[in-house]
Formats: sequence, C-alpha cells, structure tokens
Amino acid sequence: MTEPAAPAFQVATTEPGTLGVSGVLSFSTAAAAMQAIKAALAAGSFDRLDLGEVQHSDSAGLACVLAVAALPGKTLRVVRMPPGMQALATVCEVDQLIA
Repeated sequence: MTEPAAPAFQVATTEPGTLGVSGVLSFSTAAAAMQAIKAALAAGSFDRLDLGEVQHSDSAGLACVLAVAALPGKTLRVVRMPPGMQALATVCEVDQLIA
C-alpha cells in the first residue's frame, strides 16, 4: 500500500505572528495556495509571511505572494523569500511591492 502524496504546498504558523509557506508555489498550486493563505490570514493575526521553506516557485507563485501581500486591511511583510523568487520579482520590477 502506498502513502498519499504530500501536498505540493503547506501553510502553517511557524512562530507567533508568522505564517509560513512551504513546498511549491507554481502554476499548478498558486490558486489553492492563495486560498489557503487567505483563509489562514482571516483566522489568525499575522504580520509576516515566511517563504523560507518554498522549494520551487514560478511567476504564478510570485503573483500569489503579491496578491496576498496587497490584501486590503492587512499589513503583511514577506520574509525569507527564496533567491529565485526574489530574482523574478526584481526582473519584473515588483520587488518593492513586497519588500
């Protein structure tokens, strides 16, 4: 019998005030990840989004992060952004939106 596959991404409270995202933020996971992040933000008091455990991301993952960082009524600081995502944000000239 095989074990079910682990989710492509996970959202968890890593420390007080910090919502951590791990796994993959890509075209195939971004919509579900955004919904999970929004639900977690609505259910708790977070001021940081920790991306340090994101193993892979693409432009859809970056768009997901941009969308949740710009939610009305929330001030969310993005921390430990993976180098690849940071490079993509710089190339797209959106890095200041999530700094």
